[in-house]
Amino acid sequence: QVQLVESGGGLVLPGGSLRLSCTASGFRLDYYTIGWFRQAPGKEREGVSCISRSLGSTYYTDSVKGRFTIFRDVAKNTVYLQMNSLKPEDTAVYYCAAKMASLDGRTWYTRNEYDYWGQGTQVTVSS
Repeated sequence: QVQLVESGGGLVLPGGSLRLSCTASGFRLDYYTIGWFRQAPGKEREGVSCISRSLGSTYYTDSVKGRFTIFRDVAKNTVYLQMNSLKPEDTAVYYCAAKMASLDGRTWYTRNEYDYWGQGTQVTVSS
């Protein structure tokens, strides 16, 4: 059974850091494109970052470039989202999602492209 589990969320001060984890069971994460999305109250779910299945190409939405880094640990079957210099506007529920195909710069942020989703983890950036 395919399952994705996110962890690592919490409450952090502005300027702080968090590392989110997306761990898979039932399949190998490096065979899938993995995306991170977030949804703030009253807003649409938006793509934050993605690491593709083939070459491991990475993509970021403009608002997090230079602050967030996506990477994977194949041995742990986990994809991470390292979030630095966090801002209050980063507050949201963060979800990871998986697709057994490659995505590119035009499609990685489209929710409907993904086949499997985790349950989400809350990130709150506040003083």
